[in-house]
Amino acid sequence: MENEIINKISESGLITIDLEEYYPKGERILFDIKEHLFQGLVLREKDFREFIKNEDWNKYKDKYVALTCSADAIVPTWAYMLLAGKLQPMAKKVVFGDLEALETILYHEILSNINIENYKDARIVIKGCGDFPVPKAAYVQITSLLLPVAKSIMYGEPCSTVPVYKKK
Repeated sequence: MENEIINKISESGLITIDLEEYYPKGERILFDIKEHLFQGLVLREKDFREFIKNEDWNKYKDKYVALTCSADAIVPTWAYMLLAGKLQPMAKKVVFGDLEALETILYHEILSNINIENYKDARIVIKGCGDFPVPKAAYVQITSLLLPVAKSIMYGEPCSTVPVYKKK
């Protein structure tokens, strides 16, 4: 058959890594201490402890929670510790920082468990663009992990890639 269509991409031996496949499912919540500051400036221990005591912590069950304070206020470290103590038994994960920090920490943990030897001498495409908020830090981490073993690393789609690394 002279006019047979050949899929050169599937025959190229490229391995595609889609970081969205590692995206942990679950609701993300940003817990902003700003809502509990007196006059938007000061955290009062007595009031905060009363809030901690009366809050329904069950609403954080199986959620990913990022603890932050978006106000320009001095928040004592113990306040975050009190929150973590109440959230940790309920939430899937509790971190200090914003939602991007949360995603970065989640991806760091997940990517740290990948068996990189599976990609020895492989030609790899790290898929870009998608529906989930994959942090740039995850792309940096996967690249750093793959560099010692990969034959080449590209970014994008198999039909349109940007070369990132090629073993000499």
